[in-house]
Amino acid sequence: MPIRQIAVGRPEEAYHPDVLRAALAEFFSTLIFVFAGEGSGMAFNYLTDNGSTTPSGLVAAALAHGFGLFVAVSVSANISGGHVNPAVTFGLFLGGNISLLRGIIYWIAQLLGSTVACLLLAFSTGGLTTSAFSLSSGVSVWNALVFEIVMTFGLVYTVYATAVDPKKGNIGIIAPIAIGFIVGANILAGGAFDGASMNPAVSFGPALVSWTWTNHWVYWVGPLIGGGIAGIIYDFVYMGGHTHEPLPIASEY
Repeated sequence: MPIRQIAVGRPEEAYHPDVLRAALAEFFSTLIFVFAGEGSGMAFNYLTDNGSTTPSGLVAAALAHGFGLFVAVSVSANISGGHVNPAVTFGLFLGGNISLLRGIIYWIAQLLGSTVACLLLAFSTGGLTTSAFSLSSGVSVWNALVFEIVMTFGLVYTVYATAVDPKKGNIGIIAPIAIGFIVGANILAGGAFDGASMNPAVSFGPALVSWTWTNHWVYWVGPLIGGGIAGIIYDFVYMGGHTHEPLPIASEY
């Protein structure tokens, strides 16, 4: 049972070099991902003079986020586990794959990475606005909440199946690609309705820099619920009878 494997962690984790290196990897990988993803949206707004989102713009956003996440996960996988997302960290915590203390440190690094990426974008584009996630016309907060829950469930389930499950075998080699693909596919599905965040850090940076908090809670509650459900279900159903191998995301020091 996942609940039996949940650990708070030891105080020493907060300043152990391995944990700090992992947090730094999360910072840089989140910065890379948000700079590419948010930057693609800002580029679209610049080229269209803040015009309405088009099907081609949605495809461009899906590609930018999918490719960006593929790279971000790849460059940090062997150091921190390549979470790049507080919802992924939360799902792994509920599955007993990371301690609470390390998870909080990861969250801080991810939120800082997103914020710095948006500050860099605002500066390098000459002061263009970092667009916060928002709901499309006719989409209620409850519609968006369900979207975020389902999409993030698919993302974290994919993370478990391709990167965490000790039975993954050679499929682990393509884990970053699969994770990038599911994010790109979900953007094609939900991007037109609520922006398809699936990642509280991705939502936090643009909201903070532009100081736009309308319905921001949706982009935290939805992904955390979806990621948590995926972590509990996958660990209980598919990994309940197996001892977790010492992955970078949960290794002892």
